[in-house]
Amino acid sequence: MPDPGPVADQSALVRPGAVPGIMLRVLITDDHEYIRLGLKQILLRNFEHVVIAEARNAQEALDQIWKQDWALVVLDIDLPGRSGLEVLREVRLARLKVPVLVLSALSEDEFAVRALKAGAAGFVNKVSAPEEFVQAVKKVLAGGKYVSSSVAEKLAAELTADSSLRPHESLSDRELQVMCLIASGRRLTQIAAGLSLSVKTISTYRARILGKMRMQTDAELIRYAIRNELVD
Repeated sequence: MPDPGPVADQSALVRPGAVPGIMLRVLITDDHEYIRLGLKQILLRNFEHVVIAEARNAQEALDQIWKQDWALVVLDIDLPGRSGLEVLREVRLARLKVPVLVLSALSEDEFAVRALKAGAAGFVNKVSAPEEFVQAVKKVLAGGKYVSSSVAEKLAAELTADSSLRPHESLSDRELQVMCLIASGRRLTQIAAGLSLSVKTISTYRARILGKMRMQTDAELIRYAIRNELVD
């Protein structure tokens, strides 16, 4: 059966303190249906008059963002094809007032900081409890920024640290993403399939990563990633 594509949810439940009758439009972008369903259920349980639309990849997200205004965009980083951070940068260039809450299972310490620097209104790790996601949504909708206490400590530490970069901080967003996936034990074919890229492209990323990190093998990458808490 053909995939039906992005779906707008007809459910309408107004967030606390909102004007009655004003709809809260939220776009959830994640390539996993069970994640989208779980986030949708959390939002519908905790906010009123919510209308939710879904997107499975970067292009579907951008298509919907250009079509109408959103109160909130929930955006996964690890999308097939173009990454969520690339989407975020386009959104920031064209829709500066759209709050974007970034969601990811990748290293919070590294990707949260990158997401915030790219213009995200907040960052939530996918392994966080539903209560934290709700707290983040409320903070972002109120015009604030949301990060976990550990990320806040890292940001504070960066303000007082010297300007020298750790080796992985010289990697591009995509290179860091690929590095973390390699370090987590994924094969190049698995990474390529998950990101909707060719194995040749992933191999090129791997070569660039090893070059920038001045390493020779995946084993060195894995040890480095574990030592720097880039993977669990």
